[in-house]
Amino acid sequence: MIAAQRPLAYLVALDLAGRRAVVIGAGEIAPRRVRGLLDAGAQVTVVAASLDTESHALAERGDIVWVERDYRRGDLDGAAIAFNVSADRDLEERVRTDAQRAGVLLNTHDRPAACDFASPALVRRGRLQIAVSTSGDSPHVAAAVRERLESLIGPEWGLQLSLIASLRRRLRRDGVPADVALRTYRELMRRRVREALRRHPAAAEMIEAAAVDPGRSKAQRGAVHLVGAGPGDPGLLTVTARDLLLEADVVFHDALVPAAILALCGARTRIVDVGKRGGGARTDQDSIIAMLIDAARSGQAVVRLKGGDPFVFGRGGEELAALQAAGVDVQVVPGVSAALAAPAAAGIAVTFRGVSGSVAIVSGQDAEGNVPRNLAPLAAAVDTLVVLMPLGTLGRVASDLQQALAADTPCALIADATTDDQKVICAPLRAIADAARDAGMTAPASLVVGNVVGLLDLVLSDAGSSPPAGCFPASLSSVPAEAVSALPNCC
Repeated sequence: MIAAQRPLAYLVALDLAGRRAVVIGAGEIAPRRVRGLLDAGAQVTVVAASLDTESHALAERGDIVWVERDYRRGDLDGAAIAFNVSADRDLEERVRTDAQRAGVLLNTHDRPAACDFASPALVRRGRLQIAVSTSGDSPHVAAAVRERLESLIGPEWGLQLSLIASLRRRLRRDGVPADVALRTYRELMRRRVREALRRHPAAAEMIEAAAVDPGRSKAQRGAVHLVGAGPGDPGLLTVTARDLLLEADVVFHDALVPAAILALCGARTRIVDVGKRGGGARTDQDSIIAMLIDAARSGQAVVRLKGGDPFVFGRGGEELAALQAAGVDVQVVPGVSAALAAPAAAGIAVTFRGVSGSVAIVSGQDAEGNVPRNLAPLAAAVDTLVVLMPLGTLGRVASDLQQALAADTPCALIADATTDDQKVICAPLRAIADAARDAGMTAPASLVVGNVVGLLDLVLSDAGSSPPAGCFPASLSSVPAEAVSALPNCC
C-alpha cells in the first residue's frame, strides 16, 4: 500500500530586500543560506556560537550581524524568514514554536515536517534563477536536476535576460504596440542571439540597437535551418536541433520523422508534413522549396526536418542550393545518419580490424526508382556495403549484388533503428529478400552486407545464446578472437 503523500509545494519568489532574515547554527549548510539571503538583499543575522571562515569574514565587514551564542527565545522577532541549520534536535521544537508565534517562515534543514517551505535547488545565471523543488521529498534528486540544467543553460542566458529586460523598458517607454514587442522578444530569444552573446558578451548593446531599428518591422528576415532528425531516437538529436525545434515558427518534416521527435516542437510551432513516401500522398520537391522560401521571406524561423542527415540521400544539397539562390539565410545542422547508426544499434561494426577496412553507402534506388547501376562494382570494391531505403527494390538489389558477391554473404536488415520498435533479421544474400518479406519488415530500414554481419552470429553462438525469431538485442560488447579468425581477412 502506497502511503499518502504531502501536497506539492507552492513555489513563489520572495522579495526579501531590506527585510530581516535569521540563520540559526553553523556548518557547511549555513554559508550557502547566508549567500542566498544576501543576494536577495536581506538583512542577515546569524545566531551561532562559532562561524565558518566565509561567514566570519562577512561579519567582520559588517555584511551580516553575528550573534555569538546559542539560540534564545526572541531571536526571531522581526524576521521575515529563518533557516535552522543546527544539528541540535532538542532545539528544533523550540525554534519551530517561536517561529509560529512570531509569524516567521521557517526552514529546518533535512526535516520536511518542521518546515514552512522547502528551499529549492537553484540554477543562477545573472538575474535568471531556475528553482528545482521536490517538495522536500529528495534533495538529492533536486541537486541532480540542477546539475543537468547547469550543463545545458550557460551564462549567455543571463545576458539574454538582461538584454530583453532593457529592451522591454525601452519599448514600453516608446509606446510600441504589444504585438510588435512580442515579435521582437521572440526573435531575441532565438538560439543565434544566445550564441552571439556567448561569443561576444559585449554585443548586447549592438543587438538591442538593431532590434529597435524602425526599418526592421517592415523588412523582417526569416531563416531556414536544414536539420537532421537522426535515425529515430529523440536522444540522438543534437542540442542545436532540439533548440531550433523548440523555437521554430514552422517545421516542414519528412514522412519518416517519428512523432516522438515532432513532440519536441514548441507549443506555437506550425508542423507541416511534406513527406514523399512511395505509394502515398506526395509533396513534390519544387513545392517544398517554394514553401520554405515563402515562410522565410515572411520573417519566420523555419526548420526543414529530415530523417538521418540532410546531406545523406536527403536532397538537402538541392534545397540548400535553391535557398541560397533565392537569397534566403540558410544553415545546415547535421544529424546522425542511419547509414552508421542502424548497424551500430544492431551491434554491427561496419569496420572491424582484420575483417573490414572500408565501407560504402548507397541508396536502394535512384531518382527513377531503379536499382543503382554501380551497385555490384561498388560492392566488389569495399568490405562492407550499407544500402539505405532498400525495401522497395530489395529483391533486385540482392540479385545485382550476387554478380559481385557470394550468395552466402552475410546480410542484416535493420528496421526502425534506435527506436523501441527496432527489428533486425539476418540472412545470407540469396535469402534476405524472402526473409524480409516473411518478417514483415517495414520502412525505414537499412541493409548491411558483408562479413562484419557474420561476426554477430558467431558471437551469439560462442556465448551459447540464440536471438528471438526475427529480432535480437542490439548488443556486441566483445568479439572473441576465434570469431575473427573464422572469417576471411578482408583488409
